[in-house]
Amino acid sequence: MDNRQDTNVAVELALLVGLATLWGGSYTFIKLGVATIPPITLIAARTAIAGLLLLAIMWMRGIAMPTDVASWKRFAFQAVLNSVIPWTLIAWGERHVDAALATILNSAGPIFTFLLTAIVTRHEETTPRKLFGVVAGMAGILLIVGVDVFDDIGSGLIAEAAIVAATICYACAAIFGRSFKGLDPMAPAAGSLLAGAAVLIPASLIVEQPWTLSPSLSSVLALSALAVFSTAAAFVIYFRLIQTLGSVGTTAQAYLRVPIGVAISAAFLGETLSRTAWIGLACVVLGVAAMTIPAHRAASVKLS
Repeated sequence: MDNRQDTNVAVELALLVGLATLWGGSYTFIKLGVATIPPITLIAARTAIAGLLLLAIMWMRGIAMPTDVASWKRFAFQAVLNSVIPWTLIAWGERHVDAALATILNSAGPIFTFLLTAIVTRHEETTPRKLFGVVAGMAGILLIVGVDVFDDIGSGLIAEAAIVAATICYACAAIFGRSFKGLDPMAPAAGSLLAGAAVLIPASLIVEQPWTLSPSLSSVLALSALAVFSTAAAFVIYFRLIQTLGSVGTTAQAYLRVPIGVAISAAFLGETLSRTAWIGLACVVLGVAAMTIPAHRAASVKLS
C-alpha cells in the first residue's frame, strides 16, 4: 500500500513539473507570437486549435462531450476565467514587457488561491505547511527575480497590472475548476477552450481583421507550439491535478514555472537570469513540496 501511495505521489509531482514546463514555455511562445500576430487573434487561434485537437482525441478515445446546457454554461464561465481574459491580458502585456517578467508576475497565482480558499471558499484546509510553502516559494521568486528587475517598473506599469489581473483570474479558475470533478479531464479542457474560441474569434474578426496580417514563420511556429503543447496537453494535466492535488496544490506549479520560464526565455530570447537563481530555485522546489505533498505522506517522511 505504501509503495502504491509513493507511486501516486511521484506521478502527481511529475505531472506538476510537466505542467510547469509546458506553461513556463508558453511565455516565450507568446512573446514570439505577438511580434507579428495581435493579441486577440493569437489567443483566438490558440483556443480554437487546442480545443479542436482535444475534441479529436476525445473522439478517438470514445469519450463523449456533455451536451446539457448546464455543463456548457460552466465551460463558458471557466473559459472566461482561465483563457479569454487572462490569456488576452498576458498576450497584450508581453508586447510591452519581457517574457521572463511576465512569468514572474504571473507566478503569484498560489498566493491569490491560498487567500481565496482561506477567506472565501474554505474548501481546503489552511495549514502552517501550506503557509510555509507560500512564503518559501515567494522568497525563491524574489531571489530569482533580483531587485534590479523592477528598476524599470514604471514604463510597463499598465502591462504589468494586466498580467497581475490575469493571475487573479487564474486563481478563481483553479477554485471553480473543482466543479468538474467526475468528468474526464479532457471534457472541461476541450469544452472551455471551444467556448473561449466562440468568444474570441468574433472579437478578433471585428477588432484586428486577421485577414490583413502577414505573420512571420517564427510567430506561426510559436502559435502552433502554444496551442498543441502549452494549451491542449497542459489543460488535460491541469484538470487532472485540480482533482488530485486541489486548487492550491495545482497552482503551486507557478513556482516551478518561474525558473523554467525564465530559463527558456533566456535560452531563446536572450533575456538574462539573476545570479541568485540557484538559491531561489531551491526555495521554489521546497515551497512546491510543502504545498503539494499530502499531509499523511509528509508525516511518514518526518517519522522515518
